[in-house]
Amino acid sequence: MDIATILGIISAFGLVIMAITMGGGIKLFINLPSVMIVVGGTMGATMVNYPLAEVLGVLQVVKNVFFKKAMSGRDIIKQFIEFATKARREGILSLESDIKKVGEDFIKKGVQLSIDGLEPQSIREILETEITFIQDRHRKGAEIFTTMGTFFPALGMIGTLIGLVQMLQTMSDPSSIGPAMAVALLTTFYGSIMANIVCMPMAGKLRTRSGEEVLIKEMIIEGVICLSNGENPRIVEQKLHAFLPPGQREAQFK
Repeated sequence: MDIATILGIISAFGLVIMAITMGGGIKLFINLPSVMIVVGGTMGATMVNYPLAEVLGVLQVVKNVFFKKAMSGRDIIKQFIEFATKARREGILSLESDIKKVGEDFIKKGVQLSIDGLEPQSIREILETEITFIQDRHRKGAEIFTTMGTFFPALGMIGTLIGLVQMLQTMSDPSSIGPAMAVALLTTFYGSIMANIVCMPMAGKLRTRSGEEVLIKEMIIEGVICLSNGENPRIVEQKLHAFLPPGQREAQFK
C-alpha cells in the first residue's frame, strides 16, 4: 500500500469537505443532476475516445496507484549477487531450482533464458521487448486518466450552461431559480474536483510508477546478462549499483 497516495487523497478531500462544512453544510453541495452530467458525461466521452476494453482495463491499472509490489533495487542487487556466487561455484544450471523461489516473474524469465543457453544479446532483446510493451500499457493507463482530467472540467462547463439556460427560462418563477443555479455552479465544482484531485494526480502517479518499474527491470536485465557472461559477483554488484543513487548503495563486499 502506497501511504503517500492514501494520505494525499484523504488530505485533499478532507480539507475540501472541512471547508465546506465550516461554510454552511455539506448538503448544499450534493446535487444528483450535477453528478449525472459530470460523471456520466465524462465516462461516455471517454468510451467514445477509447475502445471499451481499454477503458475497462484501466481499472486494473489503478491498483498500481495504491499498491507497490516491485522489488527494491537493493533486493535486486542482493539476489543477483547470490545467483552470481552460486553460478561461479556450481555452474549456471544450478540456479534452476533457485529461481522457483523468486517472486519476481521477470527475474525468473531472464535467468531461465540464461540457463537455457541463449546468447546474452538475444536475452537482452527478448527482455527489452517486454519492457517496451509494459511501458505502452502504463502509458495508455496514464493517458486515459489525463483525458478524463480534461473531460471533467469540460462537462462541468456544459452542466453550467445547462443550469444557466434553465435559470433564464424560469426567471418568472423565483422558486425554480435556486435549483437551476445549483446545477450551474455545482457541475463546474464537481468537474474541477474530479480533474484536479483524482484524475490528474493518478495519471502522474502512474507515470512515476512506470518509470520506477522500468528502472527495476533494466537492473534485472543487466543482472541477467552478467550471469549469462559468468561475471564475478563483485563486478555484478558494481554494475547494478550504477542504477541506484549513491545514498542507496550498500556494498556486500568490503
